[in-house]
Amino acid sequence: MSRPRDARHRRRVPRHRRRDPRRRGARGPVAAAALALLTLLAGCGNDEPEAGLGATGAPSDGMDHGATVSPAAERPSTDATLAIASPTDGEVLAGDVEVRLRLRGARLVDQASTDLRPDEGHLHVVLDDRLISMTGGLEQTLPDVEPGTHLLKVEFVANDHAPFEPRVIAAVAFEVRDA
Repeated sequence: MSRPRDARHRRRVPRHRRRDPRRRGARGPVAAAALALLTLLAGCGNDEPEAGLGATGAPSDGMDHGATVSPAAERPSTDATLAIASPTDGEVLAGDVEVRLRLRGARLVDQASTDLRPDEGHLHVVLDDRLISMTGGLEQTLPDVEPGTHLLKVEFVANDHAPFEPRVIAAVAFEVRDA
């Protein structure tokens, strides 16, 4: 027997999940763009465990990283190296977090493509297991990072948004305190 659906029996929706009425008209295009982006990102995984990754070898950023683009045996390899110059591991910060990266042996490109080259790709930036950007730049500001300890992971990925084999990942833990 189901309960009547009136104002007294509505389920409370957490504030962070409520829709902003000012954004009502943008839902369709935004949803379509998000679906296209998720389709591209669906192949961002590999089945071999690696340091700093989840038990399946995929980053634990809440996204489905099953290898749907191509099997790991067919993934291109790269000689590129990636390092996080800032913030440093264990650094204590206040305010916005300035991220600076170093990439050697490859160049960043903005456009996604299925034409895979071992010396071209872009960066997936993950903060606390949440993908926050896909960028073609080596510097980025993370505004309004909540106080506390955070884990920043950055991965150099191929033009099709899927990882190289072996994966090229850098990670640091840092702390943000109130200013």
